[in-house]
Amino acid sequence: MFKYTRRRFLQASLAAAPLMALTPTVPLFVARVARAGAKAIPGRILVVVELVGGNDGINTVVPYADEGYAKYRRSLRLPRDQLVRLDDQIGLHPALKPLAAVWEAGHLAIVQGVSYPNPSRSHFVSRGVWHTARRDFGREPGIGWLGRGLDEAIDRLAPAVFVGDAVVPVALRGRRRSCVSLGRPEDCRLLAEVPSGGPAALVPSVGPQGDDLLAYAQRAAVDAAGAADLFARTGLAAGGPRYPATPLGRRFQVVARAIKAGLSASTYYLTQGDGDVGAGSYDTHAGQLSVHAGLLAELAEGWVSLLSDLRTSRLEERVALMAFSEFGRRVEENASGGTDHGTAGPVLLAGGSIRGGLIGPTPRLIDLEGGDLKGAVDFRQVYATVLEHWLGVPAKVALGGSFDALPLFRVVP
Repeated sequence: MFKYTRRRFLQASLAAAPLMALTPTVPLFVARVARAGAKAIPGRILVVVELVGGNDGINTVVPYADEGYAKYRRSLRLPRDQLVRLDDQIGLHPALKPLAAVWEAGHLAIVQGVSYPNPSRSHFVSRGVWHTARRDFGREPGIGWLGRGLDEAIDRLAPAVFVGDAVVPVALRGRRRSCVSLGRPEDCRLLAEVPSGGPAALVPSVGPQGDDLLAYAQRAAVDAAGAADLFARTGLAAGGPRYPATPLGRRFQVVARAIKAGLSASTYYLTQGDGDVGAGSYDTHAGQLSVHAGLLAELAEGWVSLLSDLRTSRLEERVALMAFSEFGRRVEENASGGTDHGTAGPVLLAGGSIRGGLIGPTPRLIDLEGGDLKGAVDFRQVYATVLEHWLGVPAKVALGGSFDALPLFRVVP
């Protein structure tokens, strides 16, 4: 009760103070925008979309010419003539047709067979590994790969923003950063002290202690109040191009408006699947065809709307989009018209600075390991490339080791 009351007191006190009166305690990413009158600030931006539940990569990036596809996918096999063909072996799910033009322009990269050593089929374990970039993520709980990376560049790289109604993902949580969380453009919230299901968090689960903890909470409170004030002053909640009337579409719209308004954030993080595993997620154990098609259509339409919006605003070169899921699905479909938990799957990246194409060997459906695809690319290679070649952040500390980069970007720092 004490924490809740104190949080409410902070919110009320900050709400009564005008934004500019809070400087110099107002964080740079808010104060700089306010002074600039919503003028866009140069800098690279990463937009991460987590496909919650375990996306069926085989029916996303479809190896239609592989003899194992017809063998293992009977009711779930997608008609070859409906696929978005990438070459004479591979095509995209028909619901991803909006991305065809992005592929043709050379701005869509597909990293194939992405996994990690000794992969887990548990949602909890695998999400923990992807969020922290640590197989033993329990040794440093609550600290994520992006949080560590942004901590390393705290003096020169803007913070992260979570766009959604769930708890802030562990991936964004660091020891020195607060993370602004948005559900709607006009809504910026502080952490509610509940274990799950409540408003999104600003404060990481591990942070400074003693007096430093109070200072951290004050900075987080100012971040939230300042960002909400910014959105109100810039009219961020209305106007602009039309986006799909879906939860993910609305979140992409928030991202676009924030970027165009000049919010100096280095990273935006979104989840598709309501931030939890279950109904509405990629956990398609039964009746997969229609559910999967709907989710992929929502993703593709949102991505294309965002890219088009940024292109019109001449910002497309500054933004890189990445979509991943905690694991793929089993190669063989089950008796319920779905697929069970698997291992490797694709990671998709798009944007004006992306070097398009297929990256990594295409997994073979007749050369399996315990009924699962063999992993070919460690997901930390993707992370290392994004951190070092896009955000300009040393990746070794964030990832707990060195990993070979991938040819994902046209220009690197």
